[in-house]
Amino acid sequence: MPASDAPAAGHNAAADDIRSYVERVERLEEEKKELAGDIKEVFAEAKGRGYSAKILRQVIRLRKLDRHDREAQIAELQIYWEAVHDLPLFAAADARPRPAAVPPGATVN
Repeated sequence: MPASDAPAAGHNAAADDIRSYVERVERLEEEKKELAGDIKEVFAEAKGRGYSAKILRQVIRLRKLDRHDREAQIAELQIYWEAVHDLPLFAAADARPRPAAVPPGATVN
């Protein structure tokens, strides 16, 4: 093979590097998939015990924030809630009697 047709000196090393990166990411993606399944099982277990997976996710998201950001978001949510909650449209809905809470595992007749 003429010298001009030969791969560049670093070509094989670069290809090996790229292959290595791709394979590492693929392995990590597979681990991530397995972990996602584990997380799903934990939420299903919590739901089976009567806890809301949706609320647990919100708590987890808030716990990831630093204290200042978390308190700021909660305060802002409170402001928005009070703005909407105090509207006359919602006052009638809030005046309706609420059903009693049912403990986890209890049956409703």
